[in-house]
Amino acid sequence: MMSPFIILDCIFILLPFLVLGAGLLSTRYSNILANAGSAALFFLYAGFSLCGFEDGKISASLLTWSVNGLGILVRELLLLSFFLASVLSNSYNLRNKPEFLSAMLFVAVGGMLVVSANELLSLFIGLELATMPMYFLVAWNKLSSKGSEAALKYVLMGSVATATLLFGMGYLYGFAGSLAYADIASAMYNAGFLGTDLKLLLIAMTFIVMGVGFKLTLFPFHTWAPDVYEGAPTPITAYLSVTSKAVALVFLGVLVYGPLAEAGLVFRLIFSVLAMATIFIGNLGALKQSRLRRFMAYSSIAQAGYILIGLCGDARLGVSSFVYYLFLYAFSNYLMFFLIGIIGKNRMESFASLSGLSKQNPLLAVLFAISAFSLAGIPPLAGFIGKWMVFASAASVGNYALVGFAAINSVIALYYYLQIVKAAWVNDIDENLPPVQIYVWQKISLAFLGIAVLFFGIAPWLHSYIFKMAL
Repeated sequence: MMSPFIILDCIFILLPFLVLGAGLLSTRYSNILANAGSAALFFLYAGFSLCGFEDGKISASLLTWSVNGLGILVRELLLLSFFLASVLSNSYNLRNKPEFLSAMLFVAVGGMLVVSANELLSLFIGLELATMPMYFLVAWNKLSSKGSEAALKYVLMGSVATATLLFGMGYLYGFAGSLAYADIASAMYNAGFLGTDLKLLLIAMTFIVMGVGFKLTLFPFHTWAPDVYEGAPTPITAYLSVTSKAVALVFLGVLVYGPLAEAGLVFRLIFSVLAMATIFIGNLGALKQSRLRRFMAYSSIAQAGYILIGLCGDARLGVSSFVYYLFLYAFSNYLMFFLIGIIGKNRMESFASLSGLSKQNPLLAVLFAISAFSLAGIPPLAGFIGKWMVFASAASVGNYALVGFAAINSVIALYYYLQIVKAAWVNDIDENLPPVQIYVWQKISLAFLGIAVLFFGIAPWLHSYIFKMAL
């Protein structure tokens, strides 16, 4: 009997085609199908995993396609991110909405392929399927010169990153003589990481990290992010900041804790250096920003560094901590982009547009503060719990220098996140600013995300579910 997870995966793969087909009848039908389908799949994955969970293990496979606890969590995160981005897109008059939604769903399907693959070819195809639709989604607004410029930069740098990644995977194939994870792990074990093919392996690891570093906005591969974040439609900026990071982190996690586990110490050193540099550069870039989207781009760069800390620990805590962080980061980040979308409807997306917001709309000002403090890692909000767990992952292997450096930079980050709070709560009202309009469905979305940021970080059932599934 086929596993229910394999059946759900088949539905997941078909969903973007169904949404595209529904668009031939009506844009409204495609929108309903996309939202209802992603929500239903999310709860079905969660329901079946809870019902079929035994001794901390879930396993299903079909040919080279496999499903485990980590895979279920990643599927749920991808569906959640798509659903929130789809809801956010309702605020915008986007052309060809069925194609827009189906393209976002293909990104999610690519992420699912990454976490389900058992060999390098499927892993690479999944990563590219999760990346290529983003190129034209960034340029979806054809009348925006910023969008066209951002997409051009994204495509050019993304092509170089893909070539670099494929070059590294080619060397990995040359080292192991096979694409299968099991054969690569066996070659790693037999070589003892000190064999004659060491140079091949080191070259492979270097180019793979460089290629994925672009997608993860790690320093020094982050320079595309501010322009792309500012030029893309807001729903795509939000979707890119969460989904792209999730897929890239999972890609690294699958390799580092899977076939390349024998080289764990080397990866920890590489990731430690990259995490510290990325956090520091992201913080420096955010300090001087006055436009909200560019500010969030540098914030996202710094957050990528914090998430990477989770991979600096052992497999027991590493996987569970970075997945846990991604869930909590998604809630905080989407809350901020929902708020930016509401402000940007009638105002410029800048700090100046937040002046006196606490007197005009206290609810929005409170939510801005909640999101900013969560991203900064202030207890007891979700962001603090997420950072605590990735710090614990690095500390579990004695990497206290990395933890200390990241903690100090969290204090620096608090300064620039406080600029949002200052603009909304301290600055005087600008009478020339038009009023902010909020629809009922936006209030419901903001209420859900605000509650999630406030309580999901300390919710014991969410903590237990993620850690049991990921371990």
